[in-house]
Amino acid sequence: MLQPLLLKPVFKERIWGGTALREEFGYKIPNEKTGECWAISAHPNGPSMIENGPYAGMTLDSLWKEHPELFGSPAEEVFPLLTKILDANMDLSVQVHPDDAYAKANENGELGKTECWYIIDCKEDADMIFGHNAGSKEEFRKQVNEGNWNGLLRRVKIKPGDFFYVPSGTIHALCEGTLVLETQQSSDTTYRVYDYDRRDDQGELRDLHLEKAVDVTTIPHRDAESTPSVEKRENVGITTFVQSQFFSVYKWDVSGKAAFSFNQRYLLLSVIHGEGTLIHQNESYSLEKGTHLIVPVGMGEFEIEGNCQLIVSHA
Repeated sequence: MLQPLLLKPVFKERIWGGTALREEFGYKIPNEKTGECWAISAHPNGPSMIENGPYAGMTLDSLWKEHPELFGSPAEEVFPLLTKILDANMDLSVQVHPDDAYAKANENGELGKTECWYIIDCKEDADMIFGHNAGSKEEFRKQVNEGNWNGLLRRVKIKPGDFFYVPSGTIHALCEGTLVLETQQSSDTTYRVYDYDRRDDQGELRDLHLEKAVDVTTIPHRDAESTPSVEKRENVGITTFVQSQFFSVYKWDVSGKAAFSFNQRYLLLSVIHGEGTLIHQNESYSLEKGTHLIVPVGMGEFEIEGNCQLIVSHA
């Protein structure tokens, strides 16, 4: 019998990380600078492990290769998505990601990295860096070389519940006091443009990747179109944030018992608020804040009962 696949996250220490993943989700984080929860991951730098059922103990990348039928026997060689929760306890580096073609040619066949952010929480009057003001590559290089970051970088105000689609080529940086669920292509390639002259544990300045950054940055900046729509069903509100060639992302606001059916598509589910129960063929699975799972292809109808908020995605 098919059943949901519950996943054990992987945690990453980051120079800008903190303790919000423990405080908000109750995770057992490895240290006081834990910046990333790789919640649903088949990337070789941090694959999640299946925690339940006949595949318990397998990593998601192994499951993808050995049991493709659970995912509809897709053509992709690698699991295409990666779900993270990020604790930006300090400002992240100003960075940019390549597209598929550039990453394949320059990063050993890695996928490109288009991503998106759902702001779970942030401090009052928070902002982030999103885009730049340069009109040409020459102007971009000049501003970078002169360190004119206030002139070059665009800042936007953010609040809990905001959603941002971040195509490859977009200059961006989460800033201090932000907790974010990120849905992205399964890639770990980042080009740093500016890092506030921070030093690592060995006292060395962290590497920048300016030439590659100039190569891949969209100049001039273009805001991505993303207009959420909301559908009301019995005991659930479904917000569609984005439907792109890389992924589709939704928010489910469940209040009571709601029915779902997704026979032809596998789904990635992350509980970000509240709690509930997923019910499938008389079996119940606890959904606590911070639970992450995959609904495999062919599982058919299931119900979620409770009061909870989930971010849901699929390729």
